[in-house]
Amino acid sequence: MSVVTVQLGQCGNQVGQELFGVLCRDSSDAREKRFCVHGPSHEEAIQDLVQKEVEHCDRLSGILTVMSMAGGTGSGTGTYVTQCLRDMYPHSLFLNHVTWPYNTGEVIVQNYNSVLTLSHLYQFSDAILVHENDTVHRICSQLLNIKHISFSDVNKVIAHHLGSVLQPTYTSSLAGLYSRNPIGELLSCLVNHPEYKLLSVYNIPQMSTSSLAYSSFTWPGLLKHLRQMLVADSKMEEGIDWKVCVPATGRTGNERARNSQQLGFNTSLANLLILRGKDVASADAASFKDPGLYTPWLPVEEAFSTWNSTVSFNGYEKAATLVSNSQSLLKPLDYIVGKAWNMFASRAYIHQYTKFGISEEDFLDSFTVLEQVISSYTHF
Repeated sequence: MSVVTVQLGQCGNQVGQELFGVLCRDSSDAREKRFCVHGPSHEEAIQDLVQKEVEHCDRLSGILTVMSMAGGTGSGTGTYVTQCLRDMYPHSLFLNHVTWPYNTGEVIVQNYNSVLTLSHLYQFSDAILVHENDTVHRICSQLLNIKHISFSDVNKVIAHHLGSVLQPTYTSSLAGLYSRNPIGELLSCLVNHPEYKLLSVYNIPQMSTSSLAYSSFTWPGLLKHLRQMLVADSKMEEGIDWKVCVPATGRTGNERARNSQQLGFNTSLANLLILRGKDVASADAASFKDPGLYTPWLPVEEAFSTWNSTVSFNGYEKAATLVSNSQSLLKPLDYIVGKAWNMFASRAYIHQYTKFGISEEDFLDSFTVLEQVISSYTHF
């Protein structure tokens, strides 16, 4: 099976370039008006380009789009293109990779753009895989020891994470065979309900090339740290809060939800653990099967999956990646919606949207969609 990747905007093209660079090397060893103007004007050309790629596929298993949320071509045109491609290929699976904006701000209306983009993608996409710029920036600074961080550095980290997910692996559903439908199998593991589509990535180890040469890792150590990264919702192994514990099982869903929030615990709906490298068969993932990690209405055997490969990845002798459908994105989502609502309440910059056909009702619909997403993830 084949996957068509659509790179949208500056962010999408930069991340996409880095992603395919990682995959190849590893194998060998104007913002708001673009919701309404540039998308329709380029619709036919984009459809023709995608169709040519689809015709080269032996069998289309899915479409991966790579884009930003803050503004520009990636968010507006990216959302429009996703809708158009969904209409063209209604039976294909769509995985949208989006880059979340810096909290400090990239463009003045980034929160508006993010709300409009995310609410519409939620209707057309099967899953949305998110990387937060602030988190990736900290990885570059604190783990990779990069002094002057560029967009290229940020994109390399994102590409490393995506590559660790998309490179071929053995899956539990295919005895002795590499995955032939990566997007389909990823979604079947992680998206068990259409209300829950937000995915996060945790990866370990992450370090500079100079440090990697003098480091060694064990599977028990890597998996212990990765599990706590999930529990405490830390995307870095450095500075994990080890005081955050898994709540006791055997309680009602509401009791566990309240307890999780009080303890700062990140509850999961589903997790996919991907292990790559030396002695991978010896890795014991039993700690990720703890029912306390998950929502009570889904059995652990349906909530947790493992993929593996004996081939090392991108220079790391042993590497573990966790793709998680969890409450990890609740805080950043609530932050963006809150900021956008405060601007909307004072009607700040609304005229820049209404003159291009986006009404106040469109904003209200988008807020409603995302408030429902926040509620669903809060109480699952």
